[in-house]
Amino acid sequence: MYDVIVIGARCAGSPTAMLFAKRGYRVLLLEKVRFPQDTLSSHYLHQPGVALLARWGLLDDLRAQGCRPITHQSYEAPGLRLEGFSLPVDGHRTTYAPRRFVLDPVLARGAVAAGVTFQESCAVTDLLFEDDRVVGVRYTTPAGTETTERARLVVGADGMRSLVARKVAAPKVIEHPRMTCVYYSYWADVPAHFELYERPGRWIALAPTNDDLTLIMTYFPQRQYPAVRTDAEAAYLEAVRTTAPQLYDRMSAGKRVEQMYGTGHQENYFRKASGPGWVLVGDAVHHKDSITARGITDAFIQAQSLTGHVGDGLHDDIALRTALRRYENDLTDVFRNLYQGALNVAELKPGDHTAMLQKLVGHQDLIDRYFSTVSGACSFDDFYNKELLTVLDQV
Repeated sequence: MYDVIVIGARCAGSPTAMLFAKRGYRVLLLEKVRFPQDTLSSHYLHQPGVALLARWGLLDDLRAQGCRPITHQSYEAPGLRLEGFSLPVDGHRTTYAPRRFVLDPVLARGAVAAGVTFQESCAVTDLLFEDDRVVGVRYTTPAGTETTERARLVVGADGMRSLVARKVAAPKVIEHPRMTCVYYSYWADVPAHFELYERPGRWIALAPTNDDLTLIMTYFPQRQYPAVRTDAEAAYLEAVRTTAPQLYDRMSAGKRVEQMYGTGHQENYFRKASGPGWVLVGDAVHHKDSITARGITDAFIQAQSLTGHVGDGLHDDIALRTALRRYENDLTDVFRNLYQGALNVAELKPGDHTAMLQKLVGHQDLIDRYFSTVSGACSFDDFYNKELLTVLDQV
């Protein structure tokens, strides 16, 4: 019998398994694919995520994989351009936008090094129940045989379409409609920093990634998804041409080296996070539009929060219930403003937002603090301080 079984070994599951194992628990980590394996992703690691990788001893491994460092950010909208960067977290200001077939194995190696039993190519098919409590999982091994394992706690780190959430009937306690669809690809010979471009109805994001390639993403209103998907490449190029003409010229001098990737299924929700014998992390418990690229960093924060609250109390019924309740409260306390912020950006309506940002021009400290609210290095309450209000009140 294991203490913890974690389903899903990507950016929520592997850190959760690793952190439980570091506390001395016996942990089984199950992943349905075999790494390295790519997946849809916005790639970007915000400063709090980089700081956690450093705390976990995994940042050097990520750096060794050749992902280009990012030290500069720009945002451009009609009549506005801001340049700067988020404030550091734990001394870490440089960020990265790693490919997922690079990042996820780094995280899984960290879990294995901590003592986790990691099994790939294992498809979890069901949960085991005793009365109303989850007590284990049923899964298919790489050889095709069906087996079961039991644990004190089963962690669903298995994404938006979480089997764990479905089997325990975890309801969505907060939910909003889909806001955008996104298409992206990778380009050679297109130099870039972390760049954002916006106009009404369009959002473009760039970041340098592995193999000297640049990730270029385009966002469209959700209502346009049926039309965009019929010719994604044409829509993608036209979005760049009309939103960021100088970027379009850079792309014309470069070369697209991979296919188009994209999705119109960007859900916005918080699910009930836990129940008897089970808990959800990552996209399984909370997902928002990828336009602010918060998914990976938020998954890291949730893994740290969950394992920190559980601590040494996994086998104490009262302590475990209290820990899971505190973790659940943390989800809304920590992520509610970031969730609403993502929804606001995903409306693709610069409007009043751009007017406010115009007043920050010439105030580099406030620009960096604004970028820090998106990264999570600065809270919204700290951003809206007396200095900002004074600047905003100026005519």
